[in-house]
Amino acid sequence: MSEFKIHECNLLAENIHEYWVEAPLIAVKHHAGQFVIVRSHDHGERIPLTVVGTDKERGLIRLIVQAAGKSTIEMAELKAGDHFIDVVGPLGMATHIHNWGTMIAIAGGLGAAPLLPIIKAAKEAGNEVCGIIGARSKNLMILEDEFRDICDELRICTDDGTYGDKGLVTDELQKWHDEGKHFDQAIIVGPIMMMKFTALLTKKLEIPAMASLNPIMVDGTGMCGACRVTVHGETKFACVDGPEFDAHGVDFDELNLRNQAYRKQEKKAVEAWEAHRCNIGLTKGAN
Repeated sequence: MSEFKIHECNLLAENIHEYWVEAPLIAVKHHAGQFVIVRSHDHGERIPLTVVGTDKERGLIRLIVQAAGKSTIEMAELKAGDHFIDVVGPLGMATHIHNWGTMIAIAGGLGAAPLLPIIKAAKEAGNEVCGIIGARSKNLMILEDEFRDICDELRICTDDGTYGDKGLVTDELQKWHDEGKHFDQAIIVGPIMMMKFTALLTKKLEIPAMASLNPIMVDGTGMCGACRVTVHGETKFACVDGPEFDAHGVDFDELNLRNQAYRKQEKKAVEAWEAHRCNIGLTKGAN
């Protein structure tokens, strides 16, 4: 199992973990925008994760995970030297990078991770790259330094005002527009409702926009249909047709409902796992 050995594991922010994983064939073939499906153990759930970066010389891929559900909480317990049992990819369509002119990259929360390789590729294609990173709070902000290294201009905001400007990414985009800044293309990645309202604003401001979607996935090959989304009235499969689509055509409300379909089951699974973990090591008769 040495192929999927974890070489590095770092805590980037509260409950947000970075892994450098041995997967040489994926590292060589990967392009910006593509993802992998990972299992951490024999009975683990299949989790789609964007490849945030690669080290082709060492045969490593970079993954960033937020410990939120049962499977990602289990993954957060892994350390350097441990292994993933499965890493399958690269999957999905690579981002269609063009020299648009001036691109605005808008990230909400963990969306900064999948957006990072895209802005790198956009910059290499000759674009002026502007960025907005938003998070709920300062303790959830990630990858700011790496964005600053790439972006010609970067703005930071938090919902609670603990870092950067207080407000939403849409507030920052509106401010930039009101200041007279012109954008030729937008790329949006983040929570579904954040993408919905950012897409609505870009449409109003007449900025073409792509959104990178991360719906529920199972097989990652288009066979199961779990990742279906509606775009301009047509059914698409995010794992093979995406993960990026015209943001102005995505039915975000339908996507949000579908992504919440197993929320109750996930909550129960987390509670059961936490109860089991809390009892590990207790001696008989302990309170």
